[in-house]
Amino acid sequence: MKSQKTPQTMKPATAAKKLGVYLEATPAQFQEGVVSRDELNALQADPPEWLRDLRRNGPHPRQVIAAKLGISIGGLARGGITDPLTTEQIDALKADSPDWLQRERATQAEVRKEALRIKEKNKAEPRRS
Repeated sequence: MKSQKTPQTMKPATAAKKLGVYLEATPAQFQEGVVSRDELNALQADPPEWLRDLRRNGPHPRQVIAAKLGISIGGLARGGITDPLTTEQIDALKADSPDWLQRERATQAEVRKEALRIKEKNKAEPRRS
C-alpha cells in the first residue's frame, strides 16, 4: 500500500522572498494562505500581473534594494534605509548618489575584489590531503 505524498508547502513570507517581492505589498490571498512548491513554480514560470507589477515598480524588499544599488544589506542599514523602496525611489537615490551610497559601493567593490583574489589563490594552490 502506497501512502499519499503530501505536497511541499511554505509560508507566504518564504515564497515572497523566493519571488523577490515585499510580502506586505502582495495580495491578501497570497499573504493569508500557504504556497505549494507547484504554485511557486507556476508563479515563477508565468507571473500574474500583480507579481510583474511588484517586480517592476516595487515596493521592493531589502535584498532587492541592495542588489539594485550595488551594495550589501548591511550597507542599506548603515545608510539609514530600513523601509521598502519603490523603483522610482531607488532610481532617485542612484541619481543623487549620496556620500554613504558612494562609500558603500566602494566597500562592496573591495569585498568582491578580495573574494576574487581568494578564489584565484585557492585555485592556484594545489590541494593538500
